[in-house]
Amino acid sequence: MGQTFAGTFAGALVDTGAGTGSGIDAGRVAALADEVIDWRFKALPPAARGLSVRDYLATGPTLAGLGTPLLTLEAAAVEHNVRTMADWCAGAGVTLAPHGKTTMAPALWQKQLDAGGHGITLANLSQVRVARAFGVQRILLANTLLDPGGLAWLAGELAADPAFAFLTWADSTEGVRLMDEALRAAGAERPVEVLVELGAPGGRTGARGVDAAVAVAAAVLRAPTLRLAGIGGYEGALAHDATAGGLDAVRGYLRALAELHGRLATAYSDAAPPVVSAGGSAYFDLVAEELSALPEAAVVLRSGAYIAHDDGFYRGISPLGRGGGGGAPPFRSALHGWVRVLSRPEPQLAVLDAGKRDLPFDEGLPEPQLVRGGADLAGTSARIGALDDQHAFLRDAGDLAPVGAVLRLGISHPCTAFDRWTMIPVLDDASAAEPRVTGLVRTFF
Repeated sequence: MGQTFAGTFAGALVDTGAGTGSGIDAGRVAALADEVIDWRFKALPPAARGLSVRDYLATGPTLAGLGTPLLTLEAAAVEHNVRTMADWCAGAGVTLAPHGKTTMAPALWQKQLDAGGHGITLANLSQVRVARAFGVQRILLANTLLDPGGLAWLAGELAADPAFAFLTWADSTEGVRLMDEALRAAGAERPVEVLVELGAPGGRTGARGVDAAVAVAAAVLRAPTLRLAGIGGYEGALAHDATAGGLDAVRGYLRALAELHGRLATAYSDAAPPVVSAGGSAYFDLVAEELSALPEAAVVLRSGAYIAHDDGFYRGISPLGRGGGGGAPPFRSALHGWVRVLSRPEPQLAVLDAGKRDLPFDEGLPEPQLVRGGADLAGTSARIGALDDQHAFLRDAGDLAPVGAVLRLGISHPCTAFDRWTMIPVLDDASAAEPRVTGLVRTFF
């Protein structure tokens, strides 16, 4: 029959190191170092052109040799965040399948899996195909897959690789019918494992209410090409802050998810504990509090943004920054933008060479932090007032940001940062006088 996603989690509940060193083809990830640097990779210098990633790094590059605009990762912060999240999950008694859509970087997925992550969560079929190209063996698709061609491809992947474990979502009986029809037409040999998605009024997808979700589960049980593997949902769509009202809304939703689990307790196969999945990077503490004690359940978090964290939205809402971490150290921002002052057309206006095509802006604008070799801007009134496609508008920095100066910016919302860059330099220390480039992270969006 092949491996089941829930079955692999049964082992993880006993041995928290079950995912260590497994779940991705390390050789395919290592082969990224053979890629030749060329015109596709913005901000990498002309001196790097024609060199492989490995050979370029062997030259000992530093930040000064890179162009602007630029996005970088800080190695120490990434390592800290990966280990901190792994330790927190182990202490909370939950399993982690990090959301890979945040970075779409197989090298970073490997770090998460090697730290104990048991699988990779993804958001759409194209992302799943990237993961399979790098040999990812356990994938949770936090979405409903209805495309007939995509379902036929999936059926082929499952048939060809008995070790491949896959989960997808369903939130309607009509969706279940369409999935079953497409899989039958494709001659599916292995059943596709399904989590019934519970939603909430005002949220995104998901059956509206426990009764509707139970009906979806019944439809899955009737479909010969599908297997009911558990339930899932996303609490982050119901709140956007850490106020008492926001936290109460999240808890109410998670309790409905627990109720659904209880309603379906007798419907699951005895072959493996059912998966109960929730948890982004904003409220994973509440997920553990409300769901970790559920009987006969593998509670799976899908947090993704934590690996890079930020200097904006997640800095303000992360459980490890608002007292929900049980004493765990806070995450550290690993992402920085580097920009150059192009113009000072007015005394209190500096125009920078990065815009919406380079930096995220949907969860807050970048924040000016320092001038390379110059002033610390964090304690001043300097601010980014707006972004155009290719420019940022720095207000109230005055003479601290002269024409030609290079500034470091803090970033808000990593989920819309990585997709703007196909190769991201990794620095040893973003606060050093001359940071060294220790790696290049390849993304696949």
